[in-house]
Amino acid sequence: MINEQRTYRILISGGGTGGHIYPAIAIANAWKEKHPFSEILFVGALGKMEMQKVPEAGYKIKGLPVAGLQRSLTIENLKFPFKLLKSLTQASQIIKDFNPDAVVGVGGYASGPVLYAAQVKGIPTLVQEQNSYAGLTNKILAKRAKKICVAYPEMDRFFPTDRIAYTGNPVRKDILDLSGKREKALAHFGLDPAKKTLLVLGGSLGARTLNQAVLADMQKLDNEGYQVLWQCGKFYFQEMKSRLADSGLKKIHLHEFIREMDLAYAAADVIVSRAGALSVSELSLVGKPVIFIPSPNVAEDHQTKNAMAYVSHEAALLVKDSEAVGALEQQVTKLMKDAKLSGELGRNIRNMAKPDAADAIVKEIEQLIA
Repeated sequence: MINEQRTYRILISGGGTGGHIYPAIAIANAWKEKHPFSEILFVGALGKMEMQKVPEAGYKIKGLPVAGLQRSLTIENLKFPFKLLKSLTQASQIIKDFNPDAVVGVGGYASGPVLYAAQVKGIPTLVQEQNSYAGLTNKILAKRAKKICVAYPEMDRFFPTDRIAYTGNPVRKDILDLSGKREKALAHFGLDPAKKTLLVLGGSLGARTLNQAVLADMQKLDNEGYQVLWQCGKFYFQEMKSRLADSGLKKIHLHEFIREMDLAYAAADVIVSRAGALSVSELSLVGKPVIFIPSPNVAEDHQTKNAMAYVSHEAALLVKDSEAVGALEQQVTKLMKDAKLSGELGRNIRNMAKPDAADAIVKEIEQLIA
């Protein structure tokens, strides 16, 4: 039985991308809300974004020197075994010092050493797999994990059926209810209420293909009377800003990064996005027509597999990365003009949403401890 007065110690490990970090923080928030006397510690990889984002969310974090293997032969690859060994040693010491009741792994470089060290010491571990195609590290860790929380059905291809919990991916709370936010959203971004809005999301760093697709079709989109809310990403902002200035188009609203994602979603009529696990989970909650353009530059082509899980349920459209430049405007216009198709896609993707994912994972952690 869970003792509400006891100070539980929960260790959460992983990161590297927002797709790992934000679900981890959502789990921590949900646990803290239910068990306010708990202590929560994160472990991430030195130099990765979790070392900044986790403290900003109000939690302590320790960093490990672990890094991934590069695809080509590099000096960094020669350092890999030494970094891994050092990370395993440090992870074991962190486990010993913190003495957690349970350890949660959300994926990313740091998850491996930390969950392995916890499993060696007999501490219950939970793996949270965000994608529809399990990564190698999670497949290895899941063999000794007490519970594997997944976001897609049919994950028994990768994990033992009796230890799978179909919880969904935790997402930020501000997008759970967008009702009544549209007017505020249009005013916030300076959008015209009389025009339909295309939201283009390339992630915080950006996505070259999505940006090139918007550049190629922005005149056509403007001619159709659409306005574009465009998150182009940090790497591409100056280039896109210059190209947009040269075009003279006034209905293309460029942003390096959009922090008020709830307002961006509320303003959108059609959304174009990569198909990372967190993006897909958020968009299912938003319940609007989506065109996925999966990144081809990810392990096991998992973004395409994420997107196809929705396309197969008639809950989204998919455009291949190699075909996006030149094909974007046609797909956007099809959705903007076909209210029946847009409505069906929006309803179907909403039906696949898991709005209570963080609370469901908290319940699984409680069962590990009880």
